[in-house]
Amino acid sequence: MRTLALVVAGFGGQGILSAGRIVAEAGMLQGLEVSWLPSYGPEMRGGTANCHVVLSDTPIGSPILNDCDALIAMNGPSFERFEPMVRPGGLVIVDGSLLCPSSTRPDIRLLSLPASSVAAEMGNRTFASVILLGCLSAATGAFDRTSFEAALRVVLPPSKQGLIPDEMKAFDLGAASVEAGGDGASGG
Repeated sequence: MRTLALVVAGFGGQGILSAGRIVAEAGMLQGLEVSWLPSYGPEMRGGTANCHVVLSDTPIGSPILNDCDALIAMNGPSFERFEPMVRPGGLVIVDGSLLCPSSTRPDIRLLSLPASSVAAEMGNRTFASVILLGCLSAATGAFDRTSFEAALRVVLPPSKQGLIPDEMKAFDLGAASVEAGGDGASGG
């Protein structure tokens, strides 16, 4: 494992901070060094939210990222703000239900999944971020399915534990989009 520096960004209420926290927990469960740094506007739900997550097999110098290996963007403003931070050769995953990204960067891999639409079909819009995390897992190998499921058991409150089987179905849908060779939807 090398270091994975990740930015997860979108609107408050989309599960942005929870998604980052689950990735960090999954990394810890795999014995990695981790950092998770949340940031959100005062509005919370509907305001902007993002977090920086670092997974590494070596000590992490700072939780603040000036550039990143991967970006998950769940809205247009987040894509526009953070896409320039992605290192050449990096990965950008977007919720294609909510934005139509256009990048002029041939040096990044762009995956677009209709995560919010699929989550709505599953009956729970909060699964959109989990679908994108499944895609991230399959595309990077930074954390595996087993540690992700275990992380859900740690992060989710007892009242939400019953959702874990459906959360794992959402995770598997995101992972399958990459494993099928479909780049999720569109390549960049």
